[in-house]
Amino acid sequence: MPELPEHNSPKAARVLAAAGELLLSRGSRGVTIAEVAHKAHIGKGTVYLYWKTKEDLLLGLIARDFLALVDEHTAAITADPDLIRPSRMCPRILHDVAEHPFVQALQSNDEDLLGALADDPRATTLLDTLGPDALLHTVLPVWRDNGFARSDWPLTEQVFALHALTTGFIATTSDRRSRLRVSDPGAVLAAAVTALLGPEQATPQQANTAVAEAIRMLAEARSVALNLLGLTASASEPAGAH
Repeated sequence: MPELPEHNSPKAARVLAAAGELLLSRGSRGVTIAEVAHKAHIGKGTVYLYWKTKEDLLLGLIARDFLALVDEHTAAITADPDLIRPSRMCPRILHDVAEHPFVQALQSNDEDLLGALADDPRATTLLDTLGPDALLHTVLPVWRDNGFARSDWPLTEQVFALHALTTGFIATTSDRRSRLRVSDPGAVLAAAVTALLGPEQATPQQANTAVAEAIRMLAEARSVALNLLGLTASASEPAGAH
């Protein structure tokens, strides 16, 4: 697997840092390659060695944010297998997403931040594969098969209900005008997930199976992000260099 350019190139790392700061402060439409190069203290041509277009550079930022999120989840579940429980995993995922601004922007379809990337099929692939909804819905059959969720409900309806619960929770907690406030939103979400999916009755063996399957699925999701980064000329070799 090729390494990302910033692992071996301080200049590439500075480009990513500069582009990230500009994207968060100005949005996609307010970012140009010239401004990124100026902020990174390099020539504009150096940026193009690694990213052919502004869109490729910005997509690279977003893909890295998704990649970091997946790596965090993998490390967390490996260190604490009990996180596989729906009542713990759902609040954890939503909490972690809030720490990743580009994942959150794509999840909420923030056109000011994303610009044309909001409709880019590569960004759609990221969201459909590594987004918080995708992660939850991918693991739901694993929960059903291993005693963590009721299985007497059609899967499509259960997926829809979980999606409605989590997205509604995000909307409510992020709405500053809402008067609905609780002291521990995470605990409320955990209780709501248990009420929706049923009691967690997995045996130790089922729990181990679920953890192994979740880690495998996260590894597959990680490969999607890495493949997209490869498509954006973000391998160890600069675009066009032979």
